[in-house]
Amino acid sequence: MTNIKRVGQIGVPIKDIDRAVEFYKNLLGLPLLFNTDTMAFFECNGLRLLLSLPEKDQFAHSSSVVYFQVEDIKETYHGLVEKGVIFVDEPHLVAKMGQTETWMTFFKDTEDNTHALMSEVHS
Repeated sequence: MTNIKRVGQIGVPIKDIDRAVEFYKNLLGLPLLFNTDTMAFFECNGLRLLLSLPEKDQFAHSSSVVYFQVEDIKETYHGLVEKGVIFVDEPHLVAKMGQTETWMTFFKDTEDNTHALMSEVHS
């Protein structure tokens, strides 16, 4: 039995701290909590996102996909495209359960990590 209730922080490996902070703060619009020369912490509605330079070469690899929940995926997608965010695909339906549709679209950050926008649409 586990007492885990939710994810509290997600770590994303980066290669360039200044470039990554610029992307997550100014393009994605996440509030920067604080940063050092090797790490940056962002707030995402109760979830902390930690960007960090790898301490050792063995940790220098792409991250898990972070799925950012948004209200209007098409509007958010178009707004980020206008800012220069590189998307792998366009918003698309991935699942329909009852009256709820789950939509996703995947994008690259400046450190070559793949993340996603996701939205649940109730019809």
